Amino acid sequence: MGMDELKSDGTADPRIIGDRLTQVSQELPPHTKLVVVTKYVPASTIRLVYDLGVRDFGESRVQVAQQKRQELADLPDINWHLIGSLQTNKAKSAIATFEWIHSLDRLPLAQELDRLLLSSTMSPQILLQIKPAPDPDKSGWTVEQLYQDLPQLLQCHNLKIVGLMTILPLGLDHAQSLELFSQVADLRQQLQSDLPELKHLSMGMSADYRAAIAAGATMVRIGTRLFS
Repeated sequence: MGMDELKSDGTADPRIIGDRLTQVSQELPPHTKLVVVTKYVPASTIRLVYDLGVRDFGESRVQVAQQKRQELADLPDINWHLIGSLQTNKAKSAIATFEWIHSLDRLPLAQELDRLLLSSTMSPQILLQIKPAPDPDKSGWTVEQLYQDLPQLLQCHNLKIVGLMTILPLGLDHAQSLELFSQVADLRQQLQSDLPELKHLSMGMSADYRAAIAAGATMVRIGTRLFS
């Protein structure tokens, strides 16, 4: 969080964050949900943003989210979204912590989640992470890999797969981002005959959310735009 978002006592300034939240919200069409990314801010700031009307918050680490969830246990209508990479050994904890898992990025993890959900009362909404362009820093399925794994994914009957998620490489311009987001949107449409609940597109962050909206994103994940 930058100095301009802090009051003189070091706490977050709700006026500045509120103004930025209003600006972003006004750009979103009715079908696009804002997930506020709070991985770098404390629970006290999440509470502030909650009081401004937000109910969907994105975290990248299971253990950090567990702690924040405990601190905010008096706010039961928060939806917690896992947006970071999920290690297989944290899968059980993730199921218990998050209402949404955006980052299912490989078949073995899908199979482990499916096994755990068989005996769980939890049922998180799950998105498949797609990598539409080569990027050594990003995980996820390429289109070719996803189609190769699709028959086995369809055997994971306990997974509630409701959409696709993507994170684009850094440094793209608007046109390049729009092209790649549109490819992911087209892929969702192609997959819906096999996955009829595939309704969501989690696409776009602070630097490229406008291109994601233009491509049909149903969720954008924004933190830096609000807090930095």
